[in-house]
Amino acid sequence: MALVNREAETAILHALLERAKPALALVRGRRRVGKTYLLSNLWPSEQVLHYAASSTTPVLNRQTLLEEAARWSGEEIRPEDHPTWRTVFRTLLNLRPDHPTVIVLDEFQYLADGENGLREVASELNAVWESGLSRSASLLVVLSGSAVRTLEALAAGGSPLYGRLDAVIPLEPFDYYNAGQMVIRYGPRDRVRAYAAFGGLPANLAVVDDTRRVGENIADLLLSPHGVVRSRLATEVDQEEGLRNAARYRAVLASIGLGARTVGEIAAKMGQKADTALKRVVDQLEHMSYLAREVNFGASPQRGIRYRLADPAARFHYGIGLPAESAVAVLGPEAAWRVRIEPEAFPSYVGQQVFEDVARQACRRWGPQRGLPAVAEWGSWAGLDRARREVEVDLVGRALDGQMVTGSVKFRRRAADARSYLDHAAALERLADSGHGWAQEALDSNSPFWFVAAAGYAPSFHEVADPGREVICWTMDDLYPT
Repeated sequence: MALVNREAETAILHALLERAKPALALVRGRRRVGKTYLLSNLWPSEQVLHYAASSTTPVLNRQTLLEEAARWSGEEIRPEDHPTWRTVFRTLLNLRPDHPTVIVLDEFQYLADGENGLREVASELNAVWESGLSRSASLLVVLSGSAVRTLEALAAGGSPLYGRLDAVIPLEPFDYYNAGQMVIRYGPRDRVRAYAAFGGLPANLAVVDDTRRVGENIADLLLSPHGVVRSRLATEVDQEEGLRNAARYRAVLASIGLGARTVGEIAAKMGQKADTALKRVVDQLEHMSYLAREVNFGASPQRGIRYRLADPAARFHYGIGLPAESAVAVLGPEAAWRVRIEPEAFPSYVGQQVFEDVARQACRRWGPQRGLPAVAEWGSWAGLDRARREVEVDLVGRALDGQMVTGSVKFRRRAADARSYLDHAAALERLADSGHGWAQEALDSNSPFWFVAAAGYAPSFHEVADPGREVICWTMDDLYPT
């Protein structure tokens, strides 16, 4: 499979190898985001010593690394001559001195026991790095790993490698568009549905067979007890380094998947107190990118905090897959999908929990090309108006020139009609009447409305639209331009 999207990361790493002096880079990212695949496909194999450390012991990893280096270089390298990491790095960094060389130390955190041990390993690497290398050709050393917090510490102040790294590259999951490149045979609507189910991790998308219906893949990979993606999602927290009581972390994820949004709601679903220990678990999950924090547009960042699962695949697993386990056990995964999930639960989930994300990501990717004002960051608003009635605004943002941009997204199969427009305007009026100044600004005729409707627009939508306001109407063609 060809590399998808990683053009920027590829350009940085290629440029580092072309430098006249040795370069040191750090690549970090959560499991299955594609670090190993990227680093295995950038250079010819004869140019790269790629060692993936394992969760064994530092001594075993040191010995295995030396054996791999001997096989790759063709040189005699005896483990007994390398009792310390300093002697190991001195040998590695001087291999093939007359040829451009890349050394990838994947899952670097396993070369030591814990963060203190890793600091010692990094210190040994730094000592060799600073002593000078006897090379006539270029060298690039890449440290890579999925223990995100541990790898971040290597680049932070106080680390032996602080200031030594020529590049720190965080590898992020794909957005909706690049996820769609992994299932290229699907049409636009099914690409959104695949993203909603399998998220943005390349390893999860790579097992989707886009010659089959999206629902067939969901049944086999996410609902079946033997589904490979389901197994990954069920065990990913257990594989995180340094977590105690992984079951509690999973319980927090499951509570949020089932609808809890605040720490108090999470505690209630878990039957526990909303104490500092629970808040610490939530904060840690947020730091590890399992959770995303949200607040209503215009609210204080420290008030009214809501949490959601960051990855759509996790939202599906905890919000739809786990609650459907009984149905899967009785009916089987295919029938459970067809009878219980596909008719209502999945369309509602895509429309309410994923398609708004898709719209925001599309704005960042295509907005300036397609008439949208430049908005630094999109938000939303959900809550009660002054009359204690529920009100929601899907899209709220302030453009760089100061004007408000608001809008609504619809993933349903029928075209957006007059009600779609009028409901959005009415929501802004209710919030303006409730004292929200941004909503009053959004009602000004100089503030654009932005709509994203998967099925397009009925004539009645355009009939009621304010002719004195800029109304930007996107369809699936705008999300996936050709």
